[in-house]
Amino acid sequence: MNDGSTGDGRPVPGSRWYDADAGPLVRPYAMTGGRTKPGPSNVRFDLIALVVVDDHPPGTAEESLLGPEHRSLLTLCRAETQSVAELAADADLPVGVVRVLLGDLLEAGFVKVSRPVPPAQLPDERILREVIDGLRAL
Repeated sequence: MNDGSTGDGRPVPGSRWYDADAGPLVRPYAMTGGRTKPGPSNVRFDLIALVVVDDHPPGTAEESLLGPEHRSLLTLCRAETQSVAELAADADLPVGVVRVLLGDLLEAGFVKVSRPVPPAQLPDERILREVIDGLRAL
């Protein structure tokens, strides 16, 4: 048999046998076509960057040309806005693969990505406490 077992279900010695719980075994480089960087513009996706489906995505004909992993990410993004880390966890894919696939979707116009605010641009905690104290004093 071609499933790595003898006719009675025992594994053939020296064969690699994976059970149904292992799922499909596709190497990450096969999903990304050997690429390790997202798209020709080398966009960098932070783990906390938020991904949402574009308001005016390409048509269903273009979407049908996408691979199954691309479509899976689109389905997850349609359900709700998610971070890159959440998408990787929900799709059960390595973060590096998700970044490459998101780069493809971004370049094709299927998704939009909002960058997180850099910590240096966030207000100082001391200033926020002074504002709160001032509001309480009113």
